Amino acid sequence: MTATVPPTPSDSPIPEQAGRVELPPGTVLTDNRFVNDDLLPVPLARRRWTTYNFAALWVGMAHNIPSWLLASGLVALGMDWKQAVFTIALANVIVLAPMLLTGHAGPKYGIPFPVLARASFGLRGANLPALIRAGVACAWFGIQTWIGGQGIFVLLGKLFGGWAEASEVGGQPWTLWVCFVLFWALELAIIYRGMEALRRFENWAAPFVIVGALVLLVWIANKAGGLGPLLDQPSRLGWGADFWPVFFPSLMGMIAFWSTLSLNIPDFTRFGAGQRAQVWGQTLGLPTTMTLFALLSVFVTSGSQAVYGVAVWDPVALAARTDNVFGLLFALVTVLVATISVNIAANVVSPAYDLANLAPRLINFRTGALITGVVGVLIMPWKLTETPELYIFTWLGLVGGLLGTVAGILIADYWLIRRTVLDLPALYTPGGRYWYTSGWNLRAVAAFVAGGVLAVGGSHSAPGKGPFPEDGLIPFLKPLADYGWAVGLGASLVVYVGLTAGRRRT
Repeated sequence: MTATVPPTPSDSPIPEQAGRVELPPGTVLTDNRFVNDDLLPVPLARRRWTTYNFAALWVGMAHNIPSWLLASGLVALGMDWKQAVFTIALANVIVLAPMLLTGHAGPKYGIPFPVLARASFGLRGANLPALIRAGVACAWFGIQTWIGGQGIFVLLGKLFGGWAEASEVGGQPWTLWVCFVLFWALELAIIYRGMEALRRFENWAAPFVIVGALVLLVWIANKAGGLGPLLDQPSRLGWGADFWPVFFPSLMGMIAFWSTLSLNIPDFTRFGAGQRAQVWGQTLGLPTTMTLFALLSVFVTSGSQAVYGVAVWDPVALAARTDNVFGLLFALVTVLVATISVNIAANVVSPAYDLANLAPRLINFRTGALITGVVGVLIMPWKLTETPELYIFTWLGLVGGLLGTVAGILIADYWLIRRTVLDLPALYTPGGRYWYTSGWNLRAVAAFVAGGVLAVGGSHSAPGKGPFPEDGLIPFLKPLADYGWAVGLGASLVVYVGLTAGRRRT
């Protein structure tokens, strides 16, 4: 695909307006290996998102069932409500920092994450972090879709007796697989209709989740005899030696939950009206929303422990315990609406851009979104949410380590090496300053390998609780595994700066 803008001399200075940059007039980008309409910078006239838009984006994305599973999962692991909320609040304040740093390039240059990554990894090398992030987003798409399918399964099980007792296929009732496929097909149908249809859907979807969570809280509080029993459930860990071995990997897991967005946030901030909008919008939207939603989820999970004697960390499973058909319908419709809204916004936009970056000539945004739906099934998301240990420690810990490594390189390159100055046309031009060695910046690759090995090399699992050896993949790195995101970010940042020192270029 060839991209053009009105012709004027090609060496014209880059237009800049209040710190925002767009392609020079007359720029002609002809290499369809690196250019299509979805990857081009957003023109200044279309960068209109305000503080409210970014805050609303986070309100919509944070109110989802996996967010609920994070907080309630910590209660199931032995924390009390204060420890769980503290862990989640701290994690979201920490992850906000790299999110604001990487988000800076969006309003300034109007570029998505894969194009920003070309500055540090090279025009071809950018596919390495892009595909890692795409794989993570595809897995999240699958997880959310599985949860939505479970919601349909529970609803139909209540309406039709014997639905849940159907014969099993692959360890699950065949009726559950049917529900999963139906929900998956519904999401793909919305994706196919395009982003405008999705935007209209999300305008009214987010309030459903808040109301649904409040209804669930009122219901469990009523069964528990008030809010008192919800807050009185003691921690099984205390604040001593038993708490910290759970706290640190849990903190890294909470950070890892949004580590994908900490990379691909330029996909959204590229539409921002300025830096103030993205900074204030994200600051007001992410930590506050996640903390409030965490409070709701831990209160409800603590209440389930008071009522049923066990912490029911899955809201779908908890909703299934009611005999009120209207309440069940409302709760599960809420689950479905929230899952569709959040899943497509948070987990389709990023891999669609990543896959378009891989082959701009063949893949546009819509095609990339449909590929995401297929890969999300092949990853077998039902395995990732079987237990809190597997979900928080194994899945989120591994993801956080790798994505933290990429974030460290992006931040080092954009802020420390280039001082936020990029050559915008060169990001789309082979043979230019971001071409490096045949399109690959080997220093970025070396920093990624070093940070990645340190971050995830010590990954370990308790016997029978996960896929890793008990002593770690690389035993002497096991002590670092609980801090994977921080280790990956810090190590890759230091290595990249060290390898690039003295070679600073714009």
